[in-house]
Amino acid sequence: MKVQESIMKRIQYIGIAILAVTVVACGPQGTELEQKIAELEALRAQSADLKNQVLELEAEIAELDPTYGENGNNIILVAAEPLEHSRFEHKVELRGSVQSRKNVLMSAETMGKIESINVKQGQKVQRGQALIVLDADVIENNIQEVQTQLELAKIVFERQSNLWDNNIGTEIQFLEAKNSKEGLERRLKTLESQMEQAIVRAPFSGSIDEIPVNEGEMASPGMPLIRIVKPNDMYISADVSEAHVGKFFVGDEVGVYFPSLDKRLNSTISAVSQVIKSENRTFEIEVNLPHVDFAVQPNQVTVLDIVDYRNPEALVIPTKLVQKDSKGNFIYQIIADDDKQVAQKAHIEVGVTFNNRTEILAGLEPGQLIAMEGYRDLAPNVAVSLAE
Repeated sequence: MKVQESIMKRIQYIGIAILAVTVVACGPQGTELEQKIAELEALRAQSADLKNQVLELEAEIAELDPTYGENGNNIILVAAEPLEHSRFEHKVELRGSVQSRKNVLMSAETMGKIESINVKQGQKVQRGQALIVLDADVIENNIQEVQTQLELAKIVFERQSNLWDNNIGTEIQFLEAKNSKEGLERRLKTLESQMEQAIVRAPFSGSIDEIPVNEGEMASPGMPLIRIVKPNDMYISADVSEAHVGKFFVGDEVGVYFPSLDKRLNSTISAVSQVIKSENRTFEIEVNLPHVDFAVQPNQVTVLDIVDYRNPEALVIPTKLVQKDSKGNFIYQIIADDDKQVAQKAHIEVGVTFNNRTEILAGLEPGQLIAMEGYRDLAPNVAVSLAE
């Protein structure tokens, strides 16, 4: 009797649903397009529920009449697979940029007019090669003057030293001669250092990337003069949200994509910063940039794929299988009932979802048969036939 009442109620509900759709479609408000869209949405909203009600009715009728559907019309064909442990990973995408440890914008150490620029942009240079020379005539003149004075001071010191060795003269005369010579030697070294500061030399072998000055211009301490780059010593830098603290380690694998070149390569993390930047709440990671057969330049944009979660023994199902009811998330499992196979809901607790795959934390066990195809047509206790 209960089943018959349930059947009558569902039939009434179906009639009301059809009437509601008709009213929406024929309502006086809105444009014709809006009415059709509303009609379509109403039909979609009712379709799934009506299908489930039909399946539940068939199951209830089968309980009252076991011979119902013996011709197989009420048996649903599904494809099912046993659940097994598998490796599951979740990845995040980070924006990075190519950096060079030897990308130096060299500045002037002293004031002076730029006398000569000895290189051109793009030119290869060797370590120690003179790149730019500043006017240092005053220093050069001072060096010559001190050298002349030093020559005399050395002669005086040698003679005074010989006299002192023969107990001729006073000790103070000997010390004054020695002090004069050594003072001039120190002054000469200072002037030579100043003279060297007027010459900008390559700190390492590389290529000239930029020369923002011209001959004849005045240079002052700290003024940028020339940029030198060594492309062989590059890496990738990326800022990571502090939400990922403790998830990345040196040696972790990283997928690197160069959008401008449509090139990909695999690398590893070489360094993870231990400091959170206060201005943007991120920390920095560095990724090795191996030798590549395509052009890569400093500040080039990259996209990094890094695993921030992994479970080598996870229970994973396609995300599309997960459905919801009043009790939460569920999927359909296939179980044996006497001499037939039926569908049953298995309520589950889901974990991380990535790449259309969802990790199952609770509710399923390895070996359970899960409906993979045809699951949209299932309802609890509905008989199923497994596809080969």
